[in-house]
Amino acid sequence: MKILTVLGARPQFIKASMISKILKRTKHVSEVIVHTGQHYDDNMSTVFFEQLKLPKPDFYLGIGSGSHGEQTGKMLAALEKVMISVKPDIVLVYGDTNSTLAGSLSAAKLHIPIAHVESGLRSFNKDMPEEINRIMTDHLSNWLFCPSQAAVENLKTEGIAENVYLTGDIMYDSVLYFRSQAAQQSTILQKLSLSKKSYTLATIHRAENTDEPERLQSILTALRKVKSDILLPLHPRTKSKIDQFKLTDLLSSSNIKLVEPLNYLDMLAVTSQAKLILTDSGGLQKEAYMFHIPCITLRDETEWIETVKTGWNKVIGSNTQEILDAIKNVTKPKESPLIFGDGNAGEKIVDTLVNDFM
Repeated sequence: MKILTVLGARPQFIKASMISKILKRTKHVSEVIVHTGQHYDDNMSTVFFEQLKLPKPDFYLGIGSGSHGEQTGKMLAALEKVMISVKPDIVLVYGDTNSTLAGSLSAAKLHIPIAHVESGLRSFNKDMPEEINRIMTDHLSNWLFCPSQAAVENLKTEGIAENVYLTGDIMYDSVLYFRSQAAQQSTILQKLSLSKKSYTLATIHRAENTDEPERLQSILTALRKVKSDILLPLHPRTKSKIDQFKLTDLLSSSNIKLVEPLNYLDMLAVTSQAKLILTDSGGLQKEAYMFHIPCITLRDETEWIETVKTGWNKVIGSNTQEILDAIKNVTKPKESPLIFGDGNAGEKIVDTLVNDFM
């Protein structure tokens, strides 16, 4: 069985690293990895492959940035050529990026079965490109691997009930696997002169926040008004938009520690030791929950409703005062049920594919 894995963004590298480890030791299975180039900066790509021991991509498409239509179109054309050449039995895609959609569409047009990891997530906001990518990929897929029961129910609502598997979240596998390495190897807290549980970790990267100057200004204004240290690893797109909208002065506050995007082990280290997380990242919302760190989500909705229902996550939006009020009123729930599975999602995914195909 030959699996072609399509990757493009740093969360996908993390997820794929866990499944690639399992595929490598599975008899009669080979994996071909295609990197679209959606995340091409070394801090967002190369270092992740190195740290995660993810095999070097067999194909690097070098698509890079561009409008959604331009980027997806270039990926479609390039991926089709790769798939015709490789002739995979299954195309494996992750998450909700343009790389995910392009991989799914290319495979569907060539009648190659598709497996979608992290299936069934919905924000119910079709203004988000990611929401369109999720929906289309799910409706094209032959295997739908869901991280949570809510994801299963979302698919059922859309009429998808067959070949749906509740596996748990592959990111939980990764956190369990790499957290001890992060604790032992990362020296990022010492480098940044940060004490454990003394700072707030913040990330901003989604288009709904970065492409709207009012929202971006409102969030940055809130960060500079927080009394404790804010660690802000700055996404390249966010940096570009801050420069474009002339908001650089908002980052000059002494409480904001600005750093380049962090590698995976350093990011795990600063996440696990934060006292609070402010983010618009879906992955970081989950990791906050897994490390039992309260989270405030800087969006108007979230796909990870379980984290909200358990009280660990509050969806606030971008209003300065509402963000500050939420920070002031943070409480830590007493319980954190295992809503993301048992840490064996990767084994369940590979077993299902092997048993179904072989």
